[in-house]
Amino acid sequence: MQITTKTQKVGLLGWPLGHSLSPAMHNAAFAASGLDYVYLPLSTPPKLLPQAVAGIRALGFVGVNVTIPHKVAIMDYLDEIDTSAKLVGAVNTIVVKEERLIGYNTDAGGYIHSLEQAGITVAGKSAVIFGAGGAARAVVAGLVGANIDSVTIGARDQSKADGIAQLFAGTVPVNGVAWDSSTFAAALSQTNLVVNATPLGMYPAIASQPSVPWELLQQSVVISDLVYNPPITSFMAEGTRRGHTVVGGAGMLIEQGALAFELWTGCKADPQVMRQALLAGLDAINKN
Repeated sequence: MQITTKTQKVGLLGWPLGHSLSPAMHNAAFAASGLDYVYLPLSTPPKLLPQAVAGIRALGFVGVNVTIPHKVAIMDYLDEIDTSAKLVGAVNTIVVKEERLIGYNTDAGGYIHSLEQAGITVAGKSAVIFGAGGAARAVVAGLVGANIDSVTIGARDQSKADGIAQLFAGTVPVNGVAWDSSTFAAALSQTNLVVNATPLGMYPAIASQPSVPWELLQQSVVISDLVYNPPITSFMAEGTRRGHTVVGGAGMLIEQGALAFELWTGCKADPQVMRQALLAGLDAINKN
């Protein structure tokens, strides 16, 4: 691809970016769509975030993704926050429109799309989530928006789970509990969907997984892991071994990326192209 003065620039703000696979994923999608866009990794230390945001505006970027640790802090520097980002309490995508910076969150929608791609609907069902960080909050926002019946959030620190639950008061029942409590066990025995929204099982600590009392789960329960490296986690492998339908984190990463792609370009991305680039990138990381 030839980069010229006409090439539209997007990128990723984060620190550190390390092995981010978003550039490979998006650049493959731009090439497949015939769009003259380039996606650049923009390593940004937290103390330089205000200057980086000013730079996006000054250098004519059409948008950026935002990742750890900037997803919340970035909101102070934007001109407008979309409802999707208000609900999740974090921004992962910025669109520059007539020099105005508008913050969105595509994680919640991306998560629901990844379930739909696997043939899973959540309306009228119940979910149990391990973890009470930003990923869990995005998942709850997605599930509530997709008309889930109830959500139970389990965490080591119940106050964190309670904190997320309170954000969704007045929607569907969302309860925060300690994950070693009898209340959590009861929720697991009745749920339709179990989600790992913790980093447990992420490369290189691939042997770890949430401590699920598997014998409590009904056979029809769907096992969902937000971890995407490795593509098949030990949690997913155990779910498969026990006969559950499993959905990995790669789908959410791809689908949230596809939604950002559409916000920037007005065109739909090819998720299969994004998946191939992601899996090739993961393969290269895990061989090193």
